[in-house]
Amino acid sequence: MVVTGLGAVTPLGNDVATYWDGLVAGRSGLDRIQSFDPSRVPSQVGGEIKGFDATTVMDRKDVRRHDRYVHYAWAAASQALTDAGIAFPVVADEDAERIGAIVATGIGGVTSLVRDAQEAAVEGYDRVSPFALLNMIPDTAAGHVAIAANLRGPNYATVSACASSNHALGEAAGIVRRGDADVMVAGGSEAAICEMVVAAFCAMRALSTKRNDQPTHASRPFDVDRDGFVIADGAGMLVLEDLDHARARGATIRAEFIGYGASDDASHVTLPAPGGRGAAASMRIALADAGLAPGELGYINAHGTSTPPNDPAETAAIKTVFGADAHRVPISSTKFMTGHLMGAGGGIEAVACVRALETGTIPPTVNLDNPDPECDLDYVPNVARHVPIATAMSNAFGFGGHNATLIFRRWDGD
Repeated sequence: MVVTGLGAVTPLGNDVATYWDGLVAGRSGLDRIQSFDPSRVPSQVGGEIKGFDATTVMDRKDVRRHDRYVHYAWAAASQALTDAGIAFPVVADEDAERIGAIVATGIGGVTSLVRDAQEAAVEGYDRVSPFALLNMIPDTAAGHVAIAANLRGPNYATVSACASSNHALGEAAGIVRRGDADVMVAGGSEAAICEMVVAAFCAMRALSTKRNDQPTHASRPFDVDRDGFVIADGAGMLVLEDLDHARARGATIRAEFIGYGASDDASHVTLPAPGGRGAAASMRIALADAGLAPGELGYINAHGTSTPPNDPAETAAIKTVFGADAHRVPISSTKFMTGHLMGAGGGIEAVACVRALETGTIPPTVNLDNPDPECDLDYVPNVARHVPIATAMSNAFGFGGHNATLIFRRWDGD
């Protein structure tokens, strides 16, 4: 199983190259929220998408009809297909039926839902858009990607909060492995920055509120002064492909997909299980699927949300799984630079893992000025590290206790 295409729309930039350059430089894409007046909510910082014009990838009719999470999903998917050298829309029936798409989201078209509900309450329910329901359900982005590219293979959405994209990629890999498709486009998209969603997360005390006047310092994974995550929008998509199929068409192979693990905490709807036991199970399963011993792993892209409960729980889980090797393996959270894309977070972080393998560069964990004593591993603080790595793990954990872990391997040719 190999990766042949990457696509990304992120707060750092609207393509893979710009996004990756920002990660390596330790540049923050966070700022004071601009899409609404944030003065009425306690958390006023976000990772918004800047300079994005949906009409460059969709016709104006579809732009009007669909929520922003659909716009971002198709932009990232079209980038990934182009990168993979797959012309779209796919014309030949036999090819179209062997290519599918799984597009994850944590919340879906919530911004459109809130807008439509407010308009209906003021102007009457005869003003409800005929596309309101389509924007609300989480599978619309997956359906649009299939329609736009004529992908007639397996197609659906995965919804598991912040683990959604990792589940999409893991399930897509399974489809290819068992021969139900030759190619799968998979990842996630999110566009949830609106006043209601921010207010709801604030009510849960999940978002950072202490540094509204210092947006680039608000997200602080593994730092003792962290106080919550920073909400962000965007999309990340990968093309996963059967190796023989990729070779037969002369595709450029970017990495191997070798491991997938999933579990649930079965403990609490928002808090990680004691000692990160569910996260540990997910990592163990992924390592077994990849056929790797813990000591063979080269890098972990951590979930690392910058929330008080998550970071020490993930640290404990890594220690449980890796034992003595836990202090050897470099770990970083890239959420300082992007914010937390929730259902799309795993998508852009999988892209980062592939680029880390390709370039021999591990992006840093920035704002790690005062490490939490409970978080005492090698988090690659503040400056990227240039070191060849052969394997990379990506963790994603979501409300509901969902855990999903992916493992990629550097492609060294035949």
